[in-house]
Amino acid sequence: MPIGKIIKGIGGFYYVEAAENLYECKARGVFRKKGITPLVGDDVYFTVNDNAENTIDEIIERKNELVRPPLSNLDRLFIISSVVDPDINTVTLDRLISIAEHKEIEPVIVFTKIDLSDKFEQYADIYKNAGFTVICCNNLTGDGIEKIRPLLKNSISAFTGNTGVGKSSLLNALDSSLDLATGQTSKKLGRGRHTTRHCELFKCCGGYVADTPGFSSVDFERCETILKDELPYCFREFLPYIENCKFQTNCSHIKDKGCAVVEALNNGEISESRHNSYVQFYNEVKDINEWEMK
Repeated sequence: MPIGKIIKGIGGFYYVEAAENLYECKARGVFRKKGITPLVGDDVYFTVNDNAENTIDEIIERKNELVRPPLSNLDRLFIISSVVDPDINTVTLDRLISIAEHKEIEPVIVFTKIDLSDKFEQYADIYKNAGFTVICCNNLTGDGIEKIRPLLKNSISAFTGNTGVGKSSLLNALDSSLDLATGQTSKKLGRGRHTTRHCELFKCCGGYVADTPGFSSVDFERCETILKDELPYCFREFLPYIENCKFQTNCSHIKDKGCAVVEALNNGEISESRHNSYVQFYNEVKDINEWEMK
């Protein structure tokens, strides 16, 4: 059986790309019986039938998956935040980063509209020091955008951020043929305000970018929960200190005496804003048990 990648799914049909060709397929009934839904981004074995529908027969093991948008096998999540209008929200930014880390998706932080304010520098330093790739883009000159292109090559990426942060402008600058209008969806993909919303992968800069209408940070946050025992590992700058923590298995890493994370915070090795976000997230989930998530 040939192997392909699902690049679009709509109305029970899945469009599989293989060897530069596109095949319209239906999922075999066995998936429904097992409660499995093929996702955009899945690598699959499929069968081409001359006198019947093409079928998806097997889904190759995923490295990750998201609930909303329904995507799999993401390599990078570009988290877009404008410097002003709207202002940077570090709590939202940190939540998206932690979810990406939890899903083993590499987060890339992109600050836009840096031509309108220079305060982005202090935020860029926070995330660079925490170990993240940070890209700062000037909306007037386009400076910074060239740093995004190589990160898209040979990978599957998605862009997220709230309305007004400049996602459409950024994607248009990467590939003008996408013809994305602010507040609208892709004309290239034949979708407008009143048509069905669905995920789709389109080729861009040698890789795939997920076109996900409605992929706001709010939707992303609502659909993904990180339990308290897993949360510290979603803050990568905590990792060197967790193993030296006096209470490795039971420490909340908030204010415990002898906690190496708190000591690093007090020594300025972990930023206060990042730790504040962690504390907020911890308090939100501290009373949730794993069995409640099933």
